Amino acid sequence: MGKAKGMLSDIHGQVGRLIVVHRKNCDHPIVYEAPDVPKVAQRTENQAAMRMLFSNMGAIYSQLKPYLANAFEGNGKMNAYNAFVQANSKLCKVYITKDIRLNGGCVLAPYLVSRGMLTSILYTKNRGDMLVTDISLGGLVIDDNTTVAELSAAVISCNDNWEEGDQLSFIHGVQTHDPVTGVPRAKMNGSKVVLNLTDDTPLMVMVNAIGFCSVGGFLGMSQPITESAAAWVHSRNNNGDVSVSTQYLFVDPAVYTSYQGQDALNASINSYGGTSKGSAFLSPKSTPQRNATDAVGN
Repeated sequence: MGKAKGMLSDIHGQVGRLIVVHRKNCDHPIVYEAPDVPKVAQRTENQAAMRMLFSNMGAIYSQLKPYLANAFEGNGKMNAYNAFVQANSKLCKVYITKDIRLNGGCVLAPYLVSRGMLTSILYTKNRGDMLVTDISLGGLVIDDNTTVAELSAAVISCNDNWEEGDQLSFIHGVQTHDPVTGVPRAKMNGSKVVLNLTDDTPLMVMVNAIGFCSVGGFLGMSQPITESAAAWVHSRNNNGDVSVSTQYLFVDPAVYTSYQGQDALNASINSYGGTSKGSAFLSPKSTPQRNATDAVGN
């Protein structure tokens, strides 16, 4: 603080870094240095939209994490989470609100769950809403007595690009809603079997029976895909280097479509503070005109 003389005597208010104040019973103005005001980082609309994607992706990934350790080939030093986010951030745009996230909710979506050089497993929905793969089982009918060796023999002999030691994984998710809050919830699980022509272990001891059913001579699901998601993944360990097939979760569209689009994005952004003055969450595209009363900070 200091005394102002000369031309500052006629100034009142802020000039650059200085604030000039005239007080009663004081024959000179008082000069203060303006305090530093921390800048609030403002986000563009694209940055906000990207952040909203992370909410659902993160919730789904937390459940998929045990099954995705080696699911993305060619990552270099990138960890599994970053690989999952990078693969899906522009691919599948699903938005949930802050309330859903804070209540432990998430929405099943057709995310990419593996990416690699092995031939992808094709799966389609039949007339009974059963998801069926293109993995031929020949004459094998899977039941409670089927062994790992029997499944292995059928898959290796009836399909190209499969060999002993390969792993067949199945990922399954079910969409539900909380009975009290109505928040959408997803429950994910996975199972796997390593093809072994001499393993007499019952197959159903090793895997989730929902994804290991014989449907018209092919491997498929034992129940409709309605309000659920599923994926099969082929992987192979080559002396420590894991190869995988590129696979997406197949999801009933009724589950996630209401959480896509501009309305869903706006709802998600607004739940985190939106464009309010206090949050400075988005940089506004234009500045509205203020009247004289507003201009003086009423």
